[in-house]
Amino acid sequence: MDLRKLKALIDLVEKSGIAELEITEGEEKVRIAKHGGGVPQPHYAHPVPPAPSHAPAAAAAPVAEAAEAAVPAEPEGHAVKAPMVGTFYRSSAPGSPSFVEVGQSVKAGDTLCIIEAMKLMNEIEADASGVIKAILVENGQPVEYGQPLFIIG
Repeated sequence: MDLRKLKALIDLVEKSGIAELEITEGEEKVRIAKHGGGVPQPHYAHPVPPAPSHAPAAAAAPVAEAAEAAVPAEPEGHAVKAPMVGTFYRSSAPGSPSFVEVGQSVKAGDTLCIIEAMKLMNEIEADASGVIKAILVENGQPVEYGQPLFIIG
């Protein structure tokens, strides 16, 4: 690939909104990545439905209140949160009984679940005593750091 083509591709990446460009011609491969002064930050956009032009603005408030009411509230109590990112498992092996069930009493230090991270199985223990009011994660589901897993009441 000649120098003029490379210069044109670099200019294209700089002027456009793309962060990276990779081109393969035969056995030649070129990758151009644009990096700002720091680590690129992800941008998340949430689609906003357009308001109907014939409806008054005051009609939007009941819709927002109804949407908030439709979201189920977490049961009150102590939330046990994920101490790491990984995959949530309710039992020690497939087919084994779950460590805990809703309504079961637990003491601080009892094993509640396992989170698999980097092929390591990490037992997650209760940090408070009480009764399991809710299990907020499904078996085999990925979890994020700080995500609530259980509610203990």
